[in-house]
Amino acid sequence: MSDSFVLKGTVCYSRSFTEIAVHPAAYVVCEEGVCRGVFDALPAVYEALSLTDFGERFILPGLVDLHIHAPQYPFRGTGMDLELIDWLETRAFPEEAKYSDPDYAETAYRQFVDHLTRSATTRACIFATRHRESTELLMDLLEESGLVTCVGKVNMDRNAPEPLREASAALSARETRLWLEETAGRYQRTKPILTPRFIPSCTDALLEELQTIRQDWNLPVQSHLSENPGEIRWVQDLCPEADFYGDAYDRRGLFGRDRRGQSFPTVMAHCVWSPPEEVARMKENGVFVAHCPASNTNLASGIAPVRRYLEAGLKVGLGSDVAGGHTESLFRAMTDAVQVSKLYWRLVDPEAKPITFPEAFYLATRGGGAFFGNVGSFEPGYEFDAIVLDDSLLPHPQPMTALQRLERAAYLSLDLLGLHAKYAAGRRIF
Repeated sequence: MSDSFVLKGTVCYSRSFTEIAVHPAAYVVCEEGVCRGVFDALPAVYEALSLTDFGERFILPGLVDLHIHAPQYPFRGTGMDLELIDWLETRAFPEEAKYSDPDYAETAYRQFVDHLTRSATTRACIFATRHRESTELLMDLLEESGLVTCVGKVNMDRNAPEPLREASAALSARETRLWLEETAGRYQRTKPILTPRFIPSCTDALLEELQTIRQDWNLPVQSHLSENPGEIRWVQDLCPEADFYGDAYDRRGLFGRDRRGQSFPTVMAHCVWSPPEEVARMKENGVFVAHCPASNTNLASGIAPVRRYLEAGLKVGLGSDVAGGHTESLFRAMTDAVQVSKLYWRLVDPEAKPITFPEAFYLATRGGGAFFGNVGSFEPGYEFDAIVLDDSLLPHPQPMTALQRLERAAYLSLDLLGLHAKYAAGRRIF
């Protein structure tokens, strides 16, 4: 399939953090998987490329999910009356233990990948489980899908049920190295990401092993950070030498910068209760925040002060956090981000302005896309990810501007029923 083509439609993308560019009846050009720009009239140099005219349908950058748990997908939408730790022990951990069975893993992961493929998500950072064979199966399925993803075999050698707790730090490290060796060079669009589940589930010895593996393989890192007050107190008890939660990662070279001072991509989910010292360290080390508003609400974790993080210069994107979050819809994540920011402004900090819809759209596209490089925009030089959305399914008795149509489509989760076409890294998925 050619990765050079032209699409025509109502093209929208974030021109800046606060402005969505709108180009009705415009052309967006993909050449060898890279966007060459948006044009009101197609330049002659591109006239020989294949053209697909989508009429008035929206052509948007693909959405980026910086935090989702693939093995939790089967029980999404259940257990939403529990708090984080109870939810992990009664819902998440028992489900994840089932992935020791390859047959179950294939059935469940195939359903997850099928649904993610039909969603507006074109790129994602994904947690698997600690099971090597099942994690490789998930990666195989994702590679077939055409999505661009980072997938992590989870590491946990303490404070977990026996089926999920690895016998030792050495065994966990050995399984992780074997996973990396077996998948090396196997995929084009599916990459490994080092995944210590969180500090409570990883001993100091395991974190030391992981920082060596990360350095040897030059891997990105994903984990959880400052999600829940009880979790933070737990980390303080387990790591009394750490100045704050993020410092426990940083002391082991797993927080955006290794012990040699070299930077690497890192995304930390939640950051609901990060103190000023942690925020400063995240900025210094270039750590991404995966804001997961649905999960933080469902599991009673709190409201992340995203406006404050943006003002501090942190890198922020959105995460669905299925199954703490109950849907993979990133349109829902956008609107949740706006809504919870209003609650934070009204109930917590009247100086922290709510997030606007254009800002939430930016977080779901360019904000999270930056974790993958030049991703999330139709500006020249960006990797070409796109979704085509048909909002004629939402008739309205009055004329609406394109921005009004787009905002309404997001609030009505049109990505779950009105997705017409999808492209990732220049390849049409459907």
